[in-house]
Amino acid sequence: MLFSGVIFDFNGTLFWDTKLHNKAWDIFLTKHNLHLSDEDKFLKIHGKNNKDIFTSLFGGTLSGKQIEDYILEKEGLYQELCLQTDMPLAPGAERFLDFLVEKKIPFTIATASGKENVDFYFEHLPLKKWFDYDRIVYNNGKIKGKPDPQIYQMAMEVIGKKPEDVIIFEDAIAGLQSAKNACAGKIIVVDSNQDDYSDWKNCQIIKSFDEVDRNQFKY
Repeated sequence: MLFSGVIFDFNGTLFWDTKLHNKAWDIFLTKHNLHLSDEDKFLKIHGKNNKDIFTSLFGGTLSGKQIEDYILEKEGLYQELCLQTDMPLAPGAERFLDFLVEKKIPFTIATASGKENVDFYFEHLPLKKWFDYDRIVYNNGKIKGKPDPQIYQMAMEVIGKKPEDVIIFEDAIAGLQSAKNACAGKIIVVDSNQDDYSDWKNCQIIKSFDEVDRNQFKY
């Protein structure tokens, strides 16, 4: 089967920042007398939107203002850590994005990140070379969080493709389930952090976008 559209998750997929997110979470959780193991983060946090995460962490007792303050606190820590690195895109990502552009295959990003991080990425990463900011689907406070399929369904509409025509790249369990719930034609797992994907063995698992077969695209 040939595919004619691509949707990327971002964190841990195009930008391998899982360890930075985990470190930021550790700093935040310690300050607030909470603790999660890296496995807990993989299962309970990665791929989900911040509102759902903080509501879960604090037992659903937070006001909207408290959630907003916690988001800015945690993401501020994360952005500081990012700026201490070179902030490279995932291995092979730039070559694969160049291929999609060359072959005129429509693509976009569907991310659980909020506007505060999307703005940060467009400022500090060369995303403008490949992506139109206005076509990025991100957590705007209204979209249902992964594993709900809404964010990927919206991204499919953005690129004008039916689910069966789309390949989705994901790294988080919630995101993989979201992609499955959206009936994506193919799901490719990006193993950026040596996580446990034993329940997703039927999917191709890659460690570089150079591993993606270019011959499976229709153009």
